[in-house]
Amino acid sequence: MSGCAGSEPFALQVLGDSMEPEFPHGVVVVVEPGGVVEDGCYVVAHPGGGEVVLRRLRIDGARWRLSALNESYPDVEIGGPSEIRGRVVQRAGRRRADRKSYL
Repeated sequence: MSGCAGSEPFALQVLGDSMEPEFPHGVVVVVEPGGVVEDGCYVVAHPGGGEVVLRRLRIDGARWRLSALNESYPDVEIGGPSEIRGRVVQRAGRRRADRKSYL
């Protein structure tokens, strides 16, 4: 991610099963760094300086957390929007039916 310009959309490949079934292992997502984040949207985040993750954002008042779709993964609390690298705007796929927009 460090090789991308700050305002340019970028693509990432999903690794693992934390976001299945919506984002299966190997699927590519397009991320908009300047995208408006809101409760329920999918984001790419860098919580606590750890690994970069794709999660659903949950905002409850001052509490911000990242939630996996696979219930085997715990929610992760974050300090706010500074830990979010961008909003997922599209899921790519080989077939047109596999492509999906999240705006």
